[in-house]
Amino acid sequence: MLSTGLPQGAVPKLERPGPLRERVYETLLELITTRALRPGQHLVESELAGHLGVSRQPVREALQRLNTDGWVDLRPAQGAFVHEPTEEEADQLLTVRTLLEAEAARLAAANTGSAGIAELERLCDEGEQAVQDDQVDAVVATNAAFHAKVMELAGNAVLAELAAQVGRRVRWYYTPVARQRGKQSWIEHRELISAIADRDEARATSVMRAHTEHTRRTYHERAGADA
Repeated sequence: MLSTGLPQGAVPKLERPGPLRERVYETLLELITTRALRPGQHLVESELAGHLGVSRQPVREALQRLNTDGWVDLRPAQGAFVHEPTEEEADQLLTVRTLLEAEAARLAAANTGSAGIAELERLCDEGEQAVQDDQVDAVVATNAAFHAKVMELAGNAVLAELAAQVGRRVRWYYTPVARQRGKQSWIEHRELISAIADRDEARATSVMRAHTEHTRRTYHERAGADA
């Protein structure tokens, strides 16, 4: 195992041709948001290049862009490290998430028909099964898909664009608490589906606000316990 913490063969080599710089960036960002590359972890250009089957140049360019976007810290004479989010950063982002998703839930309650409700129920079934099977990656992915579907059902393109900007960071913060949130998170999702199906905008807003606030508090409680 290399110092980057990724086992040989864990990351598929990127195929050519294509926008290689962009694909290296997206691959590294996915590894960071899923915490395959952990906060504070040293990122060695040569080792990452070897994993991805590319030269060091696109890796260097991707790390510079990740630094600009706040995912990686470039430290003089030390190299690149996965950014370690502060409590303030997490609080600010998760607070904004609550505002966006509460409004999305309200709009979804106003606009969603039976097909949308059925899709939310299907995703909830998948999420509950993933919790039961203790498949954390699947729980995180399905949770993201569920919230994205609510945002889609809201039918507001500007709101969806804003949510997309914070979506990956939300996933980053949710991953370490996914097991702790466990079954309760999906109970709250069921309550949200019920409110949307009843076209109860006020209740959908309230349920979503409480749901996202539970996640925010759980993240901070976990961070405090780890301190």
